[in-house]
Amino acid sequence: MGAAMRRIHVGNALSAFGLGFTVPFLYVYVAQVRGLGSMTAGTVLAVFAVAALVVLPFAGRAIVRRGPLPVLLAALVTAAVGALSLGLASSATTVVLAAAALGAGQAVMQPSLATMIVDCSSADTRSRAFATQFFLQNLGLGVGGLIGGHIVDPDRAGSFTLLFAIEAAMFLVLVVIMATVRMPHTPRIGGDAPRAKGGSWKQLLGNRAMVQLSVLGFVLFFACYGQFESGLSAYGVEAAGISTSALGTAMAANTAMIVVAQFAVLKFVERRKRSRVIASVGLIWAVAWLAAGYAGLGHGSQTMATAAFVSTYALFGLGEAMLSPTVAPLVADLAPSGMAGQYNSAFALVKQLALAIGPAVGGPMGASLHGPYVVTFLLFSLGITVLALRLGRRLTPVQDQPSLVRSRVVAQGGAPAEPVPAGA
Repeated sequence: MGAAMRRIHVGNALSAFGLGFTVPFLYVYVAQVRGLGSMTAGTVLAVFAVAALVVLPFAGRAIVRRGPLPVLLAALVTAAVGALSLGLASSATTVVLAAAALGAGQAVMQPSLATMIVDCSSADTRSRAFATQFFLQNLGLGVGGLIGGHIVDPDRAGSFTLLFAIEAAMFLVLVVIMATVRMPHTPRIGGDAPRAKGGSWKQLLGNRAMVQLSVLGFVLFFACYGQFESGLSAYGVEAAGISTSALGTAMAANTAMIVVAQFAVLKFVERRKRSRVIASVGLIWAVAWLAAGYAGLGHGSQTMATAAFVSTYALFGLGEAMLSPTVAPLVADLAPSGMAGQYNSAFALVKQLALAIGPAVGGPMGASLHGPYVVTFLLFSLGITVLALRLGRRLTPVQDQPSLVRSRVVAQGGAPAEPVPAGA
């Protein structure tokens, strides 16, 4: 791992730390501490998603034209201004505007950092780099939430101001760190899409494999991440009678599975076709939804229901650990040379759409339509398997299994031959 990649991973960890540091406490801060009510607090949470949807279509083109580093630095400054303003805001208007700035800055960080990882990695190292990114993101979120929870006091508005001020300072420190990164130019996998003539969305939509991956990504984020803190938690409380402490244990089991399994899973994933790895995640998540169904509909003991529900979150974590070194590198390898920023931003936009729609659909279903909720998302999980296998037919051999590059070099004693495009 070179110096540039080390700094990039520091950036990933600190940006995730900032997210975990403040976001879990936003509702309490706006609704209770500032006394603006639940309606304003809900609006603030929605503004984060809306801001991301607004800026991400432009972020990709900016990354392509200016490079990921200048865009990242602008995003960090914007997020710092938003965080500090949020800590000082007292009216509904200023709170919403500050949340928009913070949400926009944080949204643009994701594709910028992902593009920097692409530029600083090769086909051999990209899966491991993205696995490390995911590991550090989860670690940052967990540590941030833990420390933030010990700092804030609902009876003291000043404690929240301190929280947001620390977050703003952290973003500015990150500006200094990332400004020292020297971005190398690395060769890309042979056999990927032809070079783009421009950064238009029309060109991206013409890439059938990328379109299929985006549809698959929407289903992935909708059926898993979009349910964690909305539909699935509501289902657990209402249908399975899960206590708040058990819900916290389930979330901890998810994070623990990721931390424990990430690099063990990586060795398994690196030697297999990406499409089949994603397809297997769909099957694992189908088992997770069956466990959730048993927890809420199986009429077993409360202890068994709790154990099944915790297992659901753990199985989701296993699937996430398998996806982190698979999906993000595949987005990069589908991008024409120089277009990684556009593709990363497009995929981040798909993710935000899924995270915005997922809770809106899953929340009410999980709370009241228990049987249909489990069946619906069980079918979505099986749909992931079908979509992944279909995507595999669109990929070149090297895009689907980058380890072929290494095996061909060993077998031939030189550079790998160009892969034959799918369908040729």
